[in-house]
Amino acid sequence: MAPPSSQNLLSPAELSYIHSSLSLLPPIRPDLRLPSQFRPLIAEIDILPGTNGSARICFADGTEAIVGVKAEVERSKSKGASPGDPGKDGLELDVRDEAMGGIEEETQNPSHRLKGQGENSWVEMTIEIPGFRDDDSLPIFLAEMLIEALSATGELASKLYINRRWHWRLYIDILLLSPPLSYPLPLLSLTTHLALLATSLPALKSELDEDPLFNDDWEAAVFLYPHTAANSSGSGPRLYASRPPVTLLVMSVGSNVIFDPTREELAVADAVLAISLTSLPTSLTAQSTSDDSNVSRLQLVSIRTIDPPSRLTTAGIPDAVNTATGGVAATPSGPLVDTEPKEGVWRPPQGGMKRGLIGKIVDLCLERGGVGEEVLGGLEGVEVG
Repeated sequence: MAPPSSQNLLSPAELSYIHSSLSLLPPIRPDLRLPSQFRPLIAEIDILPGTNGSARICFADGTEAIVGVKAEVERSKSKGASPGDPGKDGLELDVRDEAMGGIEEETQNPSHRLKGQGENSWVEMTIEIPGFRDDDSLPIFLAEMLIEALSATGELASKLYINRRWHWRLYIDILLLSPPLSYPLPLLSLTTHLALLATSLPALKSELDEDPLFNDDWEAAVFLYPHTAANSSGSGPRLYASRPPVTLLVMSVGSNVIFDPTREELAVADAVLAISLTSLPTSLTAQSTSDDSNVSRLQLVSIRTIDPPSRLTTAGIPDAVNTATGGVAATPSGPLVDTEPKEGVWRPPQGGMKRGLIGKIVDLCLERGGVGEEVLGGLEGVEVG
């Protein structure tokens, strides 16, 4: 769904000129960027003192977003308990676990109890956009896409698991400080990515299913996504066992693929995709790179199609040229206007994106040294911790 502010008041001739420029080989963008080049941005973290993690990103066009992450301890509901009935002391009773020595297994291998134990409902996200209500479709749709990417692998939910009685609940609050000049999904995703990397939780001192007891020393807090320096001096890129996903906005014009489109470019897009990706765990990356230097370090999380402004029907458009109705008049009287293409006049496209083009976009995002690694590598330049 395209935000209303992304609808351009451009004439058909202006739209035709932009579409023709983007159809060239190589395409000529209005701001002269390369097809895979992103807009410059300013990023910083830990800007909100009362949060577990926060980040701010400002694009060159002035669009700015702030993300704050708060965590609180919550009692887990008993398995099979009805809503509002957490069971005795909130303890999750599993007879099979007790019979098979589940507690002993957790003691011997603490990492085992983290695997698959979390729930996606432990993460809540709210997005505030100037000029939009909280229940408007745009904030809700953006939040659902971001939550979908975060919960796809189950990595984040597992990190929130404390024991069978308690867990962390994560609140992610996103504020867009200015009305969106283009589709704000990439900006919100990159800012959320940095905020989660900067999020730290108090170190746990209790064991097993005891009531959680934490270390009061904030210097001993543990990052939600732990990282280590690549070398002994502590300088250079950081190494993460895992990282939160990022969502990239990609559009196509003919056979050309354009990343991080602006408002004017989205106005003439044939199709738009939101692609979420993340880095592979360090162990898998080391194993794959030792076998083949061309193997990607990234994995695809999700793909969503986004309706560009050209897909929206403006007032006064007859059914004969309405792409929502397939360009067929609703009455048997025939076309109301001439539907033949005319040189110098752009009209919204019909149909979707071919599978080959989708595959090409995915390859550009995931390939070794491709756009995905470039974006994640750029975010590593922001100092965390």
